[in-house]
Amino acid sequence: MTASRGRPRGGGARRVLTGPAGIALLFLLPALVSLVVLRLAPAAVALVDSFFRTTLLGGTSFVGLGNYAELFGNPDFQNSIAVTLLFTVLINPLQIAAAFLLAVLFTRRAAGSRFWRSMVILPIAVPPAVSAVIWSVIYRPDGLANGFLAVIGIPPQPFLTSQYQALLSIMILLSWIGVGYWMMFLIAGINDIPASYYEAASLDGASSWRQLWAITLPLVRRPLAFVLVADTVSNFLVFAPVQILTKGGPNGSTNLLMYDIYTRAFTFGDINRAQAEVVILVLITVVIVALQFRLLKTED
Repeated sequence: MTASRGRPRGGGARRVLTGPAGIALLFLLPALVSLVVLRLAPAAVALVDSFFRTTLLGGTSFVGLGNYAELFGNPDFQNSIAVTLLFTVLINPLQIAAAFLLAVLFTRRAAGSRFWRSMVILPIAVPPAVSAVIWSVIYRPDGLANGFLAVIGIPPQPFLTSQYQALLSIMILLSWIGVGYWMMFLIAGINDIPASYYEAASLDGASSWRQLWAITLPLVRRPLAFVLVADTVSNFLVFAPVQILTKGGPNGSTNLLMYDIYTRAFTFGDINRAQAEVVILVLITVVIVALQFRLLKTED
């Protein structure tokens, strides 16, 4: 009889559970359970439900891709897709460029930079719904925005009631909330760049613009990629400002996909097509994020 025959069964599994891997698994377990319950399971349910149709008299029946075909033939859904893509194309470069420029500015040792950095970060502490209420007052015909325009001689603007200005007005509100948040990640990335690089560039006579283009921008590329992806995903999920300020109007000019999903599911009661719309939104997000990763891929 070998010595191993005397060991109790399950000793290897017990060692794994009491070792570093087991302890790490126990710490990760709440997050993994939350991921499955709150993310993966609802996504699977949405995917399955999108292939069915439920009616009051006909019950539930399998329709395959019928919900998707009807969505793509629906003018309101086509408009929602176009508005969402236009919104994404415009707001992401705007927010990231503003966050990057502010990060560069606030990492310079200028007088008052800490105060202004705090002012830019302050809107993060305000919930998006509260920010939307604040900006609804600012955008009123007799609000602060039109008061400021009157000072510089510009007539009052219909910010939220014009189909040409409503989407831009929501972008300004979201940038007011988001730019300071993304700026903090970029400030952390810029502060990680060794100061000796800038000193060597200065000795070689490189201008500030040349240092920004040749040192800061390449070395901050990884946090920039994270900010780009996270900002894109968060902008695809915008809901509260649209619900509070415009309710998708006027004339569908702010009818983003998240609001369209809400309207279809809870106003019209068309749960199955709303689930199909959720799947389409996820696919669009995954494709755009994959393209961003590919464009920002670097060789170490």
